Amino acid sequence: MTGRVYKSTGSWYTVKTDLGNTYECRIKGKFRIKGIKSTNPIAVGDVVDFELEADNNQESGIIYNIHDRKNYIVRKSVNLSKQTHVIAANLDLVFLMITINNPPTLTSFIDRFLVTAEAYSVKAVLLFNKIDAYDPDTLDEVRYLAHVYRKIGYECIGVSAKTGKNVDKVKALMQGKTSMFSGHSGVGKSTLVNAIEPSLNLKTKEISSQHMQGQHTTTFAEMFDLSFGAKIIDTPGIKGFGIVDMDKEEVGDYFPEFFALKQDCKFNNCLHINEPKCAVKNALEEGEIEYSRYRSYLQIIEGEDEHYRTDIWE
Repeated sequence: MTGRVYKSTGSWYTVKTDLGNTYECRIKGKFRIKGIKSTNPIAVGDVVDFELEADNNQESGIIYNIHDRKNYIVRKSVNLSKQTHVIAANLDLVFLMITINNPPTLTSFIDRFLVTAEAYSVKAVLLFNKIDAYDPDTLDEVRYLAHVYRKIGYECIGVSAKTGKNVDKVKALMQGKTSMFSGHSGVGKSTLVNAIEPSLNLKTKEISSQHMQGQHTTTFAEMFDLSFGAKIIDTPGIKGFGIVDMDKEEVGDYFPEFFALKQDCKFNNCLHINEPKCAVKNALEEGEIEYSRYRSYLQIIEGEDEHYRTDIWE
C-alpha cells in the first residue's frame, strides 16, 4: 500500500492513503541506516510504501520504501551538529511568519530561512503578523521590511490572525497545495491556522513576559487536511535556522539579488567579499542591495550561525 506521512513521533508514523484510511506504521528494521544522514529518515509529507502487519486488526503497518522527494526543509540536529533533521517534505509553499516585536524576528533569521527555502526549491511567502497591534512607527518598520523583500521578488502579506485581516488572501494561496507555517514560537502560527480553519482548534499559548518568547505548543510536525482543498503542516517554533550542507561558493546563488548580478563579477567564483570588480559589492555601495541582506550573507559565509544556537526548537 502507498500513503503519505501525516505525523511522526520519532518511532511511529501516521500514514494516510488516497482512500482516506489511516494506519500507524513503523520502519522496517534496517531502513534507518541505508545511507540517510538525517536523524529522521522519514518526515511528515513523505510518500511511503508499507505493508500491513498480520496481527492487530491490520491497523498497523511496516514502512519498507520511501518515494523520491520533490523537496524538503531541514534544520540542524539538536545534539548532532553534522546531522540534519528533515522538518517536512514535498511542500508546495512555506509561509514564514514574522513579528517585529513580541517576539522580534531578526532579518538574519529571515534570510537564513529564505536561503534554505531557495536551496531546497520551496516557494516562500513572508507573512507579517500582528499588524493590528503595532503603533505607527512599528508599522513603518513592517512596510520597510516588506519593501526590502518584495524588491527581491518575495511575496509579502500583512496579516492579523486576531482580526482576520488578509486571512482570505493566505487561504487563496494555500488552495490545492501542501503548505507549511514556520517561524519563532509566539509569532502566532497556531492562532493564524485556527483563523484559517477554526475546526482544527490548534493549541496556542501566550507570550512569556519574562523572556518575550512564545512557549512552544507543538512537539512534532503534523499535517492536516483542510476543508477548502488544502493541506497544512504545523511545525514547532524555531529559535534559529542553521544552514546545512552548503559550500561557501554556492551561498550567494540562494540570494536572488546576488545571483542576478553574479555574471557581472570579474571572477566567476567570486565570493563578493574582497575580490576586485565585484558587481554585488558595487550594488551594495550604490544602495541597490540592502546592507542587512549582505550582513546575513557574510554571517552565513563565516559560519557565525554555528555560534548562534540556530539548531534548537523552542
